Amino acid sequence: MTDSFRTSREGNVARVTLCNPEKHNCFDDRLIEGLTRAFATLDEAEDVRVIVLDAEGKSFSAGADLNWMRRMADNSHEDNLRDARGLARMLQTINMVAKPTVALVQGPTFGGGVGLAACCDIVIAGRRASFSLSEVKLGIIPATISPYILAAIGPRAARRYMLTAERFDAQTAASIGLVHQVVADEDLVAAGKSVVETLLANGPNALVETKRLIFGVGGAVSEETIDETARWIARIRATDEAREGMRAFLDKRKPNWSSGA
Repeated sequence: MTDSFRTSREGNVARVTLCNPEKHNCFDDRLIEGLTRAFATLDEAEDVRVIVLDAEGKSFSAGADLNWMRRMADNSHEDNLRDARGLARMLQTINMVAKPTVALVQGPTFGGGVGLAACCDIVIAGRRASFSLSEVKLGIIPATISPYILAAIGPRAARRYMLTAERFDAQTAASIGLVHQVVADEDLVAAGKSVVETLLANGPNALVETKRLIFGVGGAVSEETIDETARWIARIRATDEAREGMRAFLDKRKPNWSSGA
């Protein structure tokens, strides 16, 4: 735990909570380093099957701390590049976590905070949540978050919201693909618990391999991709987990991994 985030565990579910509400959960180099380490550690933990990212206070995340960014602007190009690479590495680490990740967005989310959400597999937002890719208002660009934003909302929506920096609500975020589900603010925790329980009912290794499949295929359709997917399923369905899953289905019982959190 640091003064700006903490990790907790409940059974097979790990939770990473941004807990600096006075600063709207903005991040600086310390938080970036801490989150990178925390997600990497949880990814390696064999007993962790799902990771939840949430936040305390009115805001989910205001993105980068402007005081930190102002300090960085006065540093050398080499220092700025090293710092930017740290941010890019954090986003990549969260995005590439092998286990399913769920973001619960309860309030305003700006700039890099939108990137944090976009790096998660499933995003659930309360109706009070709002979003803004606000970088151009500050004379900068949404560079390190752009791969994840474009993957989530596509180039067409990005051309509007990255260029205008306008603020949009949770329903709009859902309509463009950034958010999967919008619920009443008071139902956010319950909605998160429901999707976590749904994930825990699935094969742990199958979830890991499915994430690899999504990244590996990436929407491409070619002879090479078709052959690779055939090899993939041939390998997976011969595993003990797959045998148990199919046997449990035929026996009309829960598989041995479906014991809840």
